[in-house]
Amino acid sequence: MAALYAGYTLRGLAPAQNRPNSGIQGVEAERDSDHVVVTDSTRCVTLYKVSDQKPLSCWTVKQGHTLTGAAVYNARTQEYVAVSDRKVIRIWKEDDIILDKAFKATVSSDVWRVHCVAGGDPVVLFHRGAVRLLDSLLSAPQQPIEEVLSPEEAISWSTNIVTESQQFVIFTTEQKGDHFLYLQRLNPNSLQRYHLEREEPGLSPLSFSVSYRDKHIRLLYLYPNGHVYESVVSVRAPVPEEGAQALPLPRSLLLSLPVGEGLLQAASAQELDEAHVAVVGVPHPSAGSGKDFLCIWNTNFQTLQAGKEMAGKIYGQLWSFWNKLFIPHGKTFSVIPYDCPKSSLASALGKQRQVKKDESKAPTSVPSWNTLLHEEKAHPSRTAETRKTTAPVEEVQREVQLLLSRTDTQDLQTSVGQLASTLASRSLNDPAFYTPSSLVQLVHTRYLCHSVCPDLVLLALERKDYFLCQLCLQFFPDIPEVVTCACLKVFISMSDVDAAKVNLEPDSVFFMEALIAQEHEAGLNGFSLADEEDRSDNLAEGGATAQRDNEKASAAEQMCPVGLHKAVLLNEILQTAYFDSFLLPHLKDLSSQDVVLFLQYLQFVYLKFSHDACKPTQGLRSPSLTQVMDWMGLLLDAHFTVLVMTPDVKDLLLNLHRFVKSQVRFVSELGKIEGSLQELDKMALKRDVGQYSIEIIELF
Repeated sequence: MAALYAGYTLRGLAPAQNRPNSGIQGVEAERDSDHVVVTDSTRCVTLYKVSDQKPLSCWTVKQGHTLTGAAVYNARTQEYVAVSDRKVIRIWKEDDIILDKAFKATVSSDVWRVHCVAGGDPVVLFHRGAVRLLDSLLSAPQQPIEEVLSPEEAISWSTNIVTESQQFVIFTTEQKGDHFLYLQRLNPNSLQRYHLEREEPGLSPLSFSVSYRDKHIRLLYLYPNGHVYESVVSVRAPVPEEGAQALPLPRSLLLSLPVGEGLLQAASAQELDEAHVAVVGVPHPSAGSGKDFLCIWNTNFQTLQAGKEMAGKIYGQLWSFWNKLFIPHGKTFSVIPYDCPKSSLASALGKQRQVKKDESKAPTSVPSWNTLLHEEKAHPSRTAETRKTTAPVEEVQREVQLLLSRTDTQDLQTSVGQLASTLASRSLNDPAFYTPSSLVQLVHTRYLCHSVCPDLVLLALERKDYFLCQLCLQFFPDIPEVVTCACLKVFISMSDVDAAKVNLEPDSVFFMEALIAQEHEAGLNGFSLADEEDRSDNLAEGGATAQRDNEKASAAEQMCPVGLHKAVLLNEILQTAYFDSFLLPHLKDLSSQDVVLFLQYLQFVYLKFSHDACKPTQGLRSPSLTQVMDWMGLLLDAHFTVLVMTPDVKDLLLNLHRFVKSQVRFVSELGKIEGSLQELDKMALKRDVGQYSIEIIELF
């Protein structure tokens, strides 16, 4: 059956009060399956790395200008294209910082959208239905643009697809309650126009999506009454003569979705494959009214395969790329992975027959794992002595090795998730059963996440398997903040002696070894912004004794307050993704002693990163200076009252205060340098200075 996995937040939304839209104008694929380009409805284009849930680059048009078309990515030229103010086409590269300094061209007619898909050339669709290749348009931006649509006809939706031998721009229009489909072929140019069948009076489609299969273009559209239709057009259809009337477009009813009371207001349907459709904004058949769901339906057998309630307001927007659904809802823009196995009656009913061992060399699916791990459930009459010897750890490890050696990886992700969940569940319930090497292998496949196997991190903490815990922190992008804090409490409170016995990931250990090994060198020859400020403050006060005390304190600060392996585990905490508002309540559960020790460690790492001789090393697992500063701020926010009331922490707080001041001063100086360099870049040598000259430039 199809499945919806636990999602994660790509970014937050801040829609204006009473605004019906999400604030997102479009989402487009970028260089690979882990990057997307998101266009806000006003002025901003952002490049995201999906797995890290963070923006890589962001571009904004100046105040007074508005983006009127979602940005697209041209893989051939590695450029981004967007439309602002209806007539201005903008093109830029990822390393362009200021969007208004990038290439711009103003065209003679209003642009509806720019489209670009893999394997095709960027195309421009104008408001009045004309289509141009981007390169052809930019060669003469002010060329006249013809009007294809009737005076009262307006475009409502558009897309672009590439077949084996042809590229199409596809768009729908509305005119006085009638809806039309246009297929614009490129090279050679030809246009087909179709008339969609009317639905109930006054009903217009809420969403469209297009797919291409078996030499046919398939249009999927959803109406407010819950009806999902499909219309099929052959790409080999004869081109009609110019001026011919629109051809009737037959349709077939794929789904009749439950809508509850009234009609759907904001909903969308997206075809996932030939048998599955994702629908958002439609009530779940077994849920109460007023609740919005994301569902996957099987169109072959009219069955609901998976459903997930979406918190907050639904805006009727849904995008699908690389087995991930992108959906804005409430104040969140979520990414939800999904899986759609090949459709069959057995799978649609949840009764898919399992392959037996004598029928295939590949390991069997989930029921066989239950048999292997909990065989006593299938044979309750066996004695207790027999049950104790059932499914030993060695046999489980052999089966895991067989699973991971499979060459057909189509269903491997599902199998790995189900197996890991079963192993974790049995390990939690049976103290005598634990398979650390098998769990490590499953985590290394990168098919797991916390949502798929939520017990794994807690199991690793319970069994004190800190190597497995470290791998989960590294590979799982969706670890909840409460679990992160649980790991932090265990790591910070464990003794250095116990931590030294733990085998950890080598790269992270190498980084800390290099960091600690440079203590003496950094203490003698290093330079720190905080140290320099302390020195100037002491000299201003004329306090030689205070200066000597400060130097002793600085020497102590150069010593790592925790052991090597304990520091490695704390570094994993620093690099884990989190949201401030969710993390702060759980940080308050830390004891004051643990908070002070953690702050001392953060101070140590900060001082190391402040020296030129010690920077985060490429290729090694290490936190960044920004992550260190962010965690300092979080700890101080969570425990500020306790810390300021503790006399022993006064010197530490003063040092942290100086750290923040030095960072502010450093960033300020960088800003001045940036401004000076920009001015230098604008300078052009227009005079002949001869063969030799000396020029002095002062930077203020």
